Amino acid sequence: MLGFVPPLPQQPGRPPSAGHMIVCGDDALARRLAVELRFVYGERVTLLLPPGRDANSPETPLTQRGRAAALFGRMSAAMNRAGNGGGTTGGSGDTNAGVEAVRIMEAPEPSDDVLEEAGVDRAAALALVYDDDERNIRAALTARRLNPRLRLVIRLYNRKLGQHLEELLDQAAAVAMPGIDPALLDASTTVLSDADTAAPALAATALTGSSKIIQAEGLLLRAAERPPPRPGETADPGLCTLALLSSTTNDPAGAEGSDSSGDEAPQLLPDESAVAAATGRGTVVLEAVSRADPDRPATRMGGRGAPLAQVFSRRLRWSALGVAAAALALVIASLLTTEDTAIHSTYLTLLDLLGMNDPAEGAPPARQIIQLLSGIAGLLLLPLLLAAVLEAFGTLRTASSLRRPPRGLSGHVVLLGLGKIGTRVLVRLRELDIPVVVVEEDPEARGIPLARSMHVPTVIGDVTQEGVLEAAKIRRAHALLALTSIDTTNLEAALYARSVKPDLRVALRLYDDEFATAVYRTLRTAHPGALTRSRSVSHLAAPSFAVAMMGRQILGAVPVERKVMLFAALEVAGHPQLEGHTVEQAFRAGAWRVLAIDATPPADRTPDLAALPPYNADGDAVPPPSGLVWDLHPGYVLRATDRVVIAATRRGLAELLRRQRSVVPRQ
Repeated sequence: MLGFVPPLPQQPGRPPSAGHMIVCGDDALARRLAVELRFVYGERVTLLLPPGRDANSPETPLTQRGRAAALFGRMSAAMNRAGNGGGTTGGSGDTNAGVEAVRIMEAPEPSDDVLEEAGVDRAAALALVYDDDERNIRAALTARRLNPRLRLVIRLYNRKLGQHLEELLDQAAAVAMPGIDPALLDASTTVLSDADTAAPALAATALTGSSKIIQAEGLLLRAAERPPPRPGETADPGLCTLALLSSTTNDPAGAEGSDSSGDEAPQLLPDESAVAAATGRGTVVLEAVSRADPDRPATRMGGRGAPLAQVFSRRLRWSALGVAAAALALVIASLLTTEDTAIHSTYLTLLDLLGMNDPAEGAPPARQIIQLLSGIAGLLLLPLLLAAVLEAFGTLRTASSLRRPPRGLSGHVVLLGLGKIGTRVLVRLRELDIPVVVVEEDPEARGIPLARSMHVPTVIGDVTQEGVLEAAKIRRAHALLALTSIDTTNLEAALYARSVKPDLRVALRLYDDEFATAVYRTLRTAHPGALTRSRSVSHLAAPSFAVAMMGRQILGAVPVERKVMLFAALEVAGHPQLEGHTVEQAFRAGAWRVLAIDATPPADRTPDLAALPPYNADGDAVPPPSGLVWDLHPGYVLRATDRVVIAATRRGLAELLRRQRSVVPRQ
C-alpha cells in the first residue's frame, strides 16, 4: 500500500536515515516538489516550512504545514485509487511501497541547527526553493560546509548571480573532496529559476498554434501544437508525435486535462497505432530541429529613439501640415499673380509669414492681398510653434515615465502582474514581437523598470476595479494572461474580461488542479466559442527541480494541457531499459522515447547540453558542429557509452532513474 500521510501531530519526528532528500521553501513550489519526490520518484523526503500561514496566500486559513499535509493527503488518496483500480502498468506495482511519509518540519530560517536536525549531513540532496534569493544563498553556503558531498538544487531569480554561485559551490566541493569524479561534480550544484522554466509555457498559451522551444547543444527542439484538422485535411506528423491532445475537430477547445482527468487527459508519447487511430485530434509534434541563433534582447514597442509620432500628437502634426499647405498655396498664388521667380516668391512669403517683411505699399493689389493672407497664416504659426515646444517638453519630462496604451492599439496581449513570473513572460512576449499592455497594481513592482525601458504600455491600478481593464484596451485585445500570485484575482479578472469580450482568449495562473478544472468547465460552458487555459507555475517548475535533485540534466519541460512532458539527457549506461536495445525497442509508449544520440566521444562531450553556447569562444561566426544525431535509424543498438536525449513523462523518467539507482547503489 502507498505510504500514508498520518495526521500531523502523530507524524514521525525521528531523524531520517541516510540518503533522504530535503526540501526547504516557503511557497507552493516547495510543497509541489516534495510531492514530486515522494509520490513520483519514491524518495524519502523531509520538508522544511516556515511556521504560520503562507505569505502569498494570506486569505487561506490553513498554515503552511496544514496546506502541505492536505496536498500530501489528496495525492496519496488519488494514487491509492489509481492503484486499486488496476491502472498501473508494467506489473511493477506500487512504486512507493515501503516509503515512509513525508517528514514535515517548521523553522523560520534554515540555520545550522535546523539543517543538522533535518539530517543534511546524511542527505543525498537538498533543494532550497525559498522565494528570497538571499536566504537560498545563505542556506546553500551553510549546507555545503556541513556536507561537501551534498547535491544542491537552488532556486534563484538572478541568472548571472546563479552562474557565479554554481561555480563557487562546485569549487568548494572540489576542494573538500580532491579527486572527485567530474560527472559527479557537475551534478553537485544546480541553479534553476521557476520563472525561467514556466515563462515560455505561459507565454505560449497566449498564442494560437504556438510552439515550445527546448535548446540542446546549440540546437532547438521545437515542440509545436497542431490544432485538430478540419474535415478533409491531413495533419502534418512532423518528425514524431509527442502527444495527442484532448481537443478534436468537433471540440476544438478540448478538456484541458491533467493527471487526474482520466480518459479526458491528453495522451503523452503515443505509439504509431494510437496516432493512427486518433484521427481528428489535436497533436503536439516534434518539428525540424534548427540551429539556435545568438540571444537577442527583447525589442521595444515603438522602435528605437523618440520618433515623431511619440513626441508630437496627431492633432499637432495635422495642424502643422495645414500651415505648410497654406504656405505652399500662398507661394503658388504669388507665382501666378506676379512675374517673380519661384525662389524669390518663396522668400517673400516666408518673410510675410514671420512678420519680418515691410508693408507692400505701392505694390500691385495681388501682392498686397497675398501679404495680408500671409500675415494671417503667420498668426496661426505662432500658437503652433508654442504647442510644439510644450509637447516636446512634456515628452522629455515623461521619457522616464510609463507609456500609456495608444488609442489605436488592437490585437495585443493584456498581461496582469509584473512579479517574477510576469516579468519573464513579458520578456518572452517581446522577444516574439507580440504587442503587450501590462496591468500592475504596485507601482514599485519588480517588472516596472523593465516595462519602462522597453516602452511597454502600462496601466497602474487594481485589475478588480472597474475601468482598469478598459484602460488596457481589453475590448480589442487578442488574449488575456492573468499571472498574479492570487488565484481569486486572476479568476475575477478573467470573468470580467469575458463579460466585456466573450470570445477573448484567456490563460489563468491557478495553483490547484481541482480548482482549475472547475474554473475551466464553468468558463467553457458559459463561453463555448472562446479558448480558456490554466497553468500552475509550481506544477510546471517542480518536475525540473525534482530531476535536478536526482542528479540528472533536464533540458526543459513542455506543458501539454495541464500535464508536463520532460526533455532530459541521460547516459545509457546503468539503464537496462535502454542499454543493448534498439531505438525502436527502447521506446515505451506513455513513458519515454529516444529522440537523439550524442555521437561525440565521451572524453570530448560537454557536461551540460543546455548550457553550450551557440557560438564558440573564439568569436567566429561559424557555429561549432553538433554531435547530436536526430535522424535515428530504428535498428540502431544503444550502447553503454552513448548519451541520449529523451522525451519522457514524469513517471517514465522516474522509472528510469529508480531502475538506475537499483543498479548503481548510492554511495
